[in-house]
Amino acid sequence: MTQPSTLLQHLGLQHPIIQAPMTGSDTPQLAASVSQAGGLGSLGCGARSPAAMREAAAAVRAATGKPFAMNLFVLRTPAPDASMVEAALARLAPLYARFDLPLEPPKKWCEDFDAQFDTLLELRPAVASFTFGILSGEQIGRLHRAGCLVQGTATTVEEALAWQNAGADAVVASGIEGGGHRGTFLSRWEESHIGTMALVPACVDALSIPVIAAGGIMDGRGIAAALALGAQAVQMGTAFLACPESAIAPAWRAALANARGSDTRLTRAFSGRWARGIGNTTMRALDPLAAQLPAYPIQNALMGPVRRAAAKAGDADGMALWAGQGVGAARALPAADLVRRLAAELARIKPWPVR
Repeated sequence: MTQPSTLLQHLGLQHPIIQAPMTGSDTPQLAASVSQAGGLGSLGCGARSPAAMREAAAAVRAATGKPFAMNLFVLRTPAPDASMVEAALARLAPLYARFDLPLEPPKKWCEDFDAQFDTLLELRPAVASFTFGILSGEQIGRLHRAGCLVQGTATTVEEALAWQNAGADAVVASGIEGGGHRGTFLSRWEESHIGTMALVPACVDALSIPVIAAGGIMDGRGIAAALALGAQAVQMGTAFLACPESAIAPAWRAALANARGSDTRLTRAFSGRWARGIGNTTMRALDPLAAQLPAYPIQNALMGPVRRAAAKAGDADGMALWAGQGVGAARALPAADLVRRLAAELARIKPWPVR
């Protein structure tokens, strides 16, 4: 669908800047602002129902005619054993009691991926991106016939090659510095601890499709470094979390404003999948139990009431304060202003040819 030198041209982007999909934290306003400013805005739809996906896509399209991305978690709905759920709830009982929550399992564990995928085909965003797993060649073919460019997430070269072999058009090389969830799906967790600046050139050398760099990139210098290593664009999450258009709670916003990279940790406490966020008491209490916590999405659903209650109470210690190691360089600018600032910073650096 695309040649290695035509990713930006294919999407009609003015700048090699992609706002990362951030399920639960991004908004249609954020995505539309980034796209309208010449980057690529994204909607994280992993936790959005089909109806919510339609509503969010319509809101973006009402605000801009520019392309945008929609992201899904490649995920099967679990059917956990009742005794496992009971044990997991027992571990969380102090947290539930702290926020006066009933100690009971959720009504559902996650959104149905097949229904979300069908909705994605219906909505036909310019880019359909995926994490936590990989699509089949047949699924990628359906997206291509719908006019979507398909973008997969990889934390190792092995995963990047798997996406290329399945027929994806581009791969996001996601370094360990990045905030939020790790997209590891083939490699062992321990093998995916690769920094962005090491992972990107390795993927560029191994692949014939475009590579997008993600993880720890916060300014024009980081963008220039990624392009110099052969990436065609960068995907930035933490940088856009600080924008007023994001949906994060005030306590999370305050934590971002005061954090440094050394304050972030990798944890399974909040969701059951390794993710990077600003350390707090919930992480410190549950991290020693990491091996006992159920996998995503079970732990994620069990912690959902705690996260929501903590956000409502303004209690940062009960929230998942996702942030990458570049958090200390976050700037609380409107999204369009941030895109323009990043583009100006990049322009002041010697341009590097896209490979």
